Amino acid sequence: MTRRVRRKVAKKGKDDAVSLSYLEIEVEDLGLERNGDVDWTSLPDDTVIQLFSCLNYRDRASLSSTCKTWRVLGASQCLWSSLDLRAHKFDTATATSLASRCVYLQKLRFRGAESADAIIHLQAKNLREISGDYCRKITDATLSVIVARHEALESLQLGPDFCERITGDAIKAIALCCPKLKKLRLSGIKDVYADAINALAKHCPTLVDIGFLDCLNVDEAALENVSSVRFLSVAGTSNMKWDVVSHLWHKLPKLIGLDVSRTDIGSAAISRLLSSSLSLKVLCALNCPVLEEETSISTTKTNGKLLLALFSDIFRELSSLFAETSNKGRNMFLDWRCSKNKDKNLNEIMTWLEWILSHTLLRTAESNPQGLDNFWLKQGAALLLSLMQSSQEDVQERAATGLATFVVIDDENASIDRGRAEAVMRDGGIRLLLNLAKSWHEGLQSEAAKALANLSVNANVAKAVAEEGGINILAALARSMNRLVAEEAAGGLWNLSVGEEHKAAIAEAGGVKALVDLIFKWSSGGDGVLERAAGALANLAADDKCSMEVAIVGGVHALVMLARNCKFEGVQEQAARALANLASHGDSNSNNAAVGQEAGALEALVQLTRSPHEGVR
Repeated sequence: MTRRVRRKVAKKGKDDAVSLSYLEIEVEDLGLERNGDVDWTSLPDDTVIQLFSCLNYRDRASLSSTCKTWRVLGASQCLWSSLDLRAHKFDTATATSLASRCVYLQKLRFRGAESADAIIHLQAKNLREISGDYCRKITDATLSVIVARHEALESLQLGPDFCERITGDAIKAIALCCPKLKKLRLSGIKDVYADAINALAKHCPTLVDIGFLDCLNVDEAALENVSSVRFLSVAGTSNMKWDVVSHLWHKLPKLIGLDVSRTDIGSAAISRLLSSSLSLKVLCALNCPVLEEETSISTTKTNGKLLLALFSDIFRELSSLFAETSNKGRNMFLDWRCSKNKDKNLNEIMTWLEWILSHTLLRTAESNPQGLDNFWLKQGAALLLSLMQSSQEDVQERAATGLATFVVIDDENASIDRGRAEAVMRDGGIRLLLNLAKSWHEGLQSEAAKALANLSVNANVAKAVAEEGGINILAALARSMNRLVAEEAAGGLWNLSVGEEHKAAIAEAGGVKALVDLIFKWSSGGDGVLERAAGALANLAADDKCSMEVAIVGGVHALVMLARNCKFEGVQEQAARALANLASHGDSNSNNAAVGQEAGALEALVQLTRSPHEGVR
């Protein structure tokens, strides 16, 4: 196999970080000498802190270690108000070492049950927001301890994967411990029973945003008691009694936005909700098969409310929220973000819509239902590209992952939909993805690189990626200390290296050495990154000049090491293919002899001929 695509999410609010601005500082303030050298120690403290804010956590730590002054500045409160630990091993020992810097921590993102267990050891009693993914193994006990230690919590989000071991008991604990809670979004709960919901209604008077997504059962009647709720999502939730919903939820006095996407709701319930609710402004019902099959829905009266569905013009519907005529068409989200509109209600609606649309589009792309080609080409791709420009980092990530996912037809055979891929390219998606890939946020880097990798299976898109400078960007990301980022970047180089016209550019960008270094860096415990690095090197080794570069930077030794020691068949196959290509140039270079003379090479290859895997043989 010469390339690889990935559809599924990799295992693995507004941004609080200080953004870089161009400061107008007198030359002497920077300590600029006549010879052009900068005395970094004379930089103003504010300037140094801004430099820190543009770095990831690993680089901040490195910079802090250079001198006492910068160590103090690196611990500044504004740099530690937000912490994203998803890409890092986060256990009790790590949490304890970070505790002294987390006194003022307000926003935390984590991944997995081990990280969840360690949160309390940060001693960040001022936490306002907690967001976690890969929460399948998190239990009621763990979640109850977390909320008990963080009574100031205002936002709790767990998903999008299912929280299989969390029950209504944990929701009751959340209600009792977090009276200031404003936002609660949980995915995959088996049973959100009445007592849990009633506890929220009783103890969380400021709870305005509730999401019970992809749950098995949710007590519809109890939700009527949460009179404070303004935004409610039950997207993907099954076993809903829509007759009960339509007769009760319209009584919620403050309900502005309702999301019933990916459910079996029908036109009767939709009509009643639209006609009966006095406060409702937006009803989102994307990818609802029953609703879309009913012919009567086309004549449903919305009574001035927005109904967002696959059969509606979503951009036009959303534009009706604005009084200004400039907020029309596909630039509607961008116009809103750039506008000076200070309408608090409108901003809340648009922020919520960005979140629920990104979530639903990603889920829809993952399930890949039949019959949505027209939607993706006319609206879906443009929506994802608009959401990629959101100020909410999690929305940007999901939109990029959605782009990486919706173009794939068959991930095993590396097949993508040509029309969808080129639609992304026509709408300026390549430049947007490359800009995200240059972000210091490693989550954005990873998802943007994945999307670029998948899109580059299409030769026209690959050409556009190369012309826009994507090869240099991906080669730089392949050097990342973050394995997930490096893995996706290597996947991008793998797919780009299929094209003969890109091989030399990859070598010139330092991509060959970066790929070889990846093999040594992640020689154990990184099957995904190893397969992608070896696959890219195999493609590059087919070129005479590039094969020489592979040998010069230690590629023969790296590939033989994989062939001898790695037990993962995908890695074995690509390592063997790379060695075959290196040895295929005959007398044109010395690689043939180099492979044969590498210790253990021939023995490893002979052993692989006995593999039960046809590709490896």
